[in-house]
Amino acid sequence: MSDQGAAGPGETGTLEPWEVFRREKEGDPMRHGGSVMAPDAQLAIHYARELYGRRQESVALWVVRRADVHELEDPDLLQPPLDRSFKKPGGHVMRDKLAAARERSGQPKPKAREG
Repeated sequence: MSDQGAAGPGETGTLEPWEVFRREKEGDPMRHGGSVMAPDAQLAIHYARELYGRRQESVALWVVRRADVHELEDPDLLQPPLDRSFKKPGGHVMRDKLAAARERSGQPKPKAREG
């Protein structure tokens, strides 16, 4: 049996949504620009180029079949069970920790150095 006539994903002639990500200028991050409807990758790229690159408003485009985008909803991966606030800016402020330690020990705050 020959598979010459077999159509791969996105090659059935049925329109499907494709997500377009674009970069406005060099050094910028890729951002979601919108979506296009197309029967295959070749036409999706062509449509994306027409919509998001025709007037030189983009320097790069990514075109991805929406069905190939996978959403991550696992709360264990998105919200780790351990407190890792020390890895965030301002998570632990040394000044506050020292003040709390001084308060527990009953020592007064040291005077500023003259210099």
